[in-house]
Amino acid sequence: MLYIGVDLGTSAVKLLLMDESGKVLNIVSKEYPISFPKPGWSEQNPCDWWEQTVAGLIELTKDFDRSAVAGISFGGQMHGLVVLDENDNVIRPAILWNDGRTQKETDYLNNVIGKEKLSELTGNIAFAGFTAPKILWLKANEPENFARIKKLMLPKDYIAYRMTGVFSTDYSDASGMLLLDVKNKCWSKEMLDICDVREEWLPELYESSEKTGTLKADVACELGFPKDCIVAAGAGDNAAAAIGTGTVGAGKCNLSLGTSGTLFITSDEFRVDSHNALHSFDHADGGYHLMGCMLSAASCNNWWMKDILHSDDFVNEQKPLEEDGRLGENHVYFLPYLMGERSPHNDPSARAAFIGMSMDTDRADMLQAVFEGVAYGLRDSLEVAKSLGVAPKSTTICGGGAKSMLWRKIVANVMNMQVDTVEVEEGPAYGGAILAAVANGCFENVEAAAAAIVRKKDTTMPSPQLVEKYEKGYAKFKQFYPALKGKY
Repeated sequence: MLYIGVDLGTSAVKLLLMDESGKVLNIVSKEYPISFPKPGWSEQNPCDWWEQTVAGLIELTKDFDRSAVAGISFGGQMHGLVVLDENDNVIRPAILWNDGRTQKETDYLNNVIGKEKLSELTGNIAFAGFTAPKILWLKANEPENFARIKKLMLPKDYIAYRMTGVFSTDYSDASGMLLLDVKNKCWSKEMLDICDVREEWLPELYESSEKTGTLKADVACELGFPKDCIVAAGAGDNAAAAIGTGTVGAGKCNLSLGTSGTLFITSDEFRVDSHNALHSFDHADGGYHLMGCMLSAASCNNWWMKDILHSDDFVNEQKPLEEDGRLGENHVYFLPYLMGERSPHNDPSARAAFIGMSMDTDRADMLQAVFEGVAYGLRDSLEVAKSLGVAPKSTTICGGGAKSMLWRKIVANVMNMQVDTVEVEEGPAYGGAILAAVANGCFENVEAAAAAIVRKKDTTMPSPQLVEKYEKGYAKFKQFYPALKGKY
């Protein structure tokens, strides 16, 4: 039997084909446009997602026995607002996770409804990227569109709905809407009232590895897949990536250096920090997790390399940093807030900055500062987790930035943690395929599947000498945001 993971990302959909043993047989990526109609806005057409997903599925399986495709599941960009009318037509472009238009609505939720009330109802406070503020923005600014809503869903769930006709979502992805009672795994009726959302607009809730349905006959025919090919609920991208890296069961940690950056720590207990600096979400393994999210991580490196240096020679630009004695000795610091920041500052107005440059500062110093600034930003979230008594000693790492051995070394020493890579680096897509296999009965549960399939590749250990240097560096770094906050 074959299983497919669909990673519906911000710039492309990545599709992965896996056999029962976890061996990756093929990977295909299909890009689609993103629009920025106004400063701070970020939108996509859900129909583009569907068209490229279908094209990708056909390409993915063209050299394989399509009759053996037994299951499909998802990892998907979180928080996006997709709204359909009574005829299942998309009402307006999806408002994405990195859209910053909802500051007024976010302030209303946090300051008028109140952070304590939000945390009581959902386990979280409002962030500009979350779904609930987007709904309030739509109601205030596009009332004619708001009046047409019959279904309200998240990005990956639009694809699942087109595949199956079943209106569904999973707990991990729903956790980021600010409409879910995360602890009790149900829609919060009080939050629905606050946002003027009718419960019939919302999908049925499932565990990530639960079967939600099978392919519709016309979709199965178009793809050449069996009609009884099952579709599982899937997960938000970070929870799916955690499955793909084996970050399941209590006390595990995963770091993602993708477009955004995340610190993801699993728990069998529901935990909330006193300032809600970390997200308290349901996990795709049936438990819970704490997550710190940076809005810019590997994207900081892409910005520095492509937009500033106009170079795509990532390897050679890093070579000067491999010289002995450079790490931990940099006097240049970088605040990685190119798109504002979520965890732990919750400040859409925050901006990036280089600090400490002098006449002898060179491009290598600044690249190193970018790598270190992202690592320090992740360390901010780790410190919040430690305040809850959660202090993992090791972590897996995934995402495009994790391909850099140098960046992994910096992360290991800034965080003072063992950093492991895994053989299959396609976190969300691989996690989606694993969830499909569990849903089809190939494994007893998610934890058993991860234990059987996910294998470590490389380990980077922290150095006591570098850890000591980076402790001093972090002590300086964490002073810069408070000092500059009033200047943004």
